[in-house]
Amino acid sequence: MKPDMFRHPVTILVGLGFPAEVRNVLDACRHLAEWPVSLRDTAHAVALKACQAALRGEIEAETARGLFAAFADKHDLLAADADVIVASHRREDRGPRVR
Repeated sequence: MKPDMFRHPVTILVGLGFPAEVRNVLDACRHLAEWPVSLRDTAHAVALKACQAALRGEIEAETARGLFAAFADKHDLLAADADVIVASHRREDRGPRVR
């Protein structure tokens, strides 16, 4: 595995709520760089600095992943687990339970 790769991708919502998998430090750094300046906060600054440090090899990619995931969680960007979404749609397809 490359040193900048995440063990597990961070799935975030982009655009009109479409899921995108962030698989490595460079992708996380790109998403953070595209974040609107007016919405940047301490969580953004910490995650961006961590990603930059990971790209320089100063910290582990998994450390940067954790801080990026925390940033995404704070800003409601984390996508729900795909298995949970599929299961909820299957229950809706069956309709209400009648007893």
